[in-house]
Amino acid sequence: MRFGFWTKNDQEISAIIECCQHAEATGWDGLWFADHFMPNEENVDQPVHEAWSVLAALAVAVPRVRLGPLVAGNTYRNPALTAKIATTIDHISGGRVVLGIGAGWQENEHEAYGFDFGTLRSRMDRFDEAVEIICSLLGNPRTNLAGDHYTVTEAPLDPKPVQSPVPLLIGGGGRKRTLRTTARWATEWNYWGMPDDIADLCGVLDGHCEAIGRDPSEISRSACALLFINEDSAKLDRFRSMDLGRATIVGTPDEVSEVVEQYRQVGVDELIIPDFTFGPMESKKHSMDLFINDVAPNFR
Repeated sequence: MRFGFWTKNDQEISAIIECCQHAEATGWDGLWFADHFMPNEENVDQPVHEAWSVLAALAVAVPRVRLGPLVAGNTYRNPALTAKIATTIDHISGGRVVLGIGAGWQENEHEAYGFDFGTLRSRMDRFDEAVEIICSLLGNPRTNLAGDHYTVTEAPLDPKPVQSPVPLLIGGGGRKRTLRTTARWATEWNYWGMPDDIADLCGVLDGHCEAIGRDPSEISRSACALLFINEDSAKLDRFRSMDLGRATIVGTPDEVSEVVEQYRQVGVDELIIPDFTFGPMESKKHSMDLFINDVAPNFR
């Protein structure tokens, strides 16, 4: 298994670079960054950095590991622009970019910035066209598509990415549309979920693959979960019954290893750990090190 590190985008740039350099130096396999422009909460007066710009900086500042958005919102950029940005950062990084993309979901930033939110159906229709355009641009000399939402005419993408192909990761758990688009185009799939959730959706994804004649094993699977980890079990007691509204792992290194084993059993290739629960820098590094030194080796 691989283990990815996802750092918050409300930090100073120097702190983002510091914790990502620490992740690379201590053996994490990837760096991930959310693509948002403002918080999804009532208090929007908080700093949020633009994802692709930060990833370009990390491509220079941090060697070796994969890096990408988790995930880029399709509604925020023309898909041809997304392909161009990802390709440029693939060159900056020497071939380490993962092009993570999703249909877009955070309504408040669409309203604030004037992005067209539309309906779920319209966003999925746009997403299908966008992914087709991106994949064609990455792989073909010229791309033509006259869709309902996007039009590209004899569009080049030069230079091509360093990687061939660039990994295309689709994030989301929509059974009818997102996973069908994933089956058709993606090389990787990501979802926030516990092992049972992932197993269920993997079955749906496999079904879509079989329906179009694609080998499901061609798509690697990754999961995201919050983490509370400590050597002292008593210090974790207050977190064990806490409902944070999303997948959460709580435990000592041995307990966390038991959960990671469940992820491995259901076919997860990469577990991505956000630092959202890790606190300030020294506490963050301690939690990162505890996981990568005491848990990750059991699965490599």
